[in-house]
Amino acid sequence: MRIRKAQIIDSEVIATLLMQATGDVIYKFIGDQDFDKAKRFLLHFVAAEYNQYSFQNCYVLVQGARVLAAALVYDGACLNELRKPVLDYIHCHFDAELEVEEETQAGEIYLDSLAVDPAHQGKGLGAELLRFLIDEFVHKGGKKLGLLVDQTNPDAKRLYLRLGFRVVEEKMLLGITLDHLQLG
Repeated sequence: MRIRKAQIIDSEVIATLLMQATGDVIYKFIGDQDFDKAKRFLLHFVAAEYNQYSFQNCYVLVQGARVLAAALVYDGACLNELRKPVLDYIHCHFDAELEVEEETQAGEIYLDSLAVDPAHQGKGLGAELLRFLIDEFVHKGGKKLGLLVDQTNPDAKRLYLRLGFRVVEEKMLLGITLDHLQLG
């Protein structure tokens, strides 16, 4: 197994994986609980460049040619710039009035989403991908790595805490209560 930057050809798999981690947010974006519609929305952005969900911002854990896990990560200082195409699309096609809270900020590299193929969960792949990101951004890059975890997901929170993250605040995102964790 190896970890690499994602490529555009990984977009379909990345969108499927990220729906596990971001599904509730994507459903709120499109105002519908239809999985296929939400995945098409997400795939539109994963396959495009220069936006919050772009493959350009992803790392993938692969075995052979198969993507088993994906992490979406970008500089928090770029949130508004990266989010603009997504919000413009939402405002044009779904909800002209939707406002979304800022989930990150300058001063941290933001781990937006992390997901592991359900057939490979429980094998430590998520932790392996997290350790890679910690090494790349915190140890080698001297940056702070931040993320949000849903308060209804204690297993994920335990993993993050075990890897050295600490809770710095509570945040709301589209009505979802989240803990903001950082490391570095």
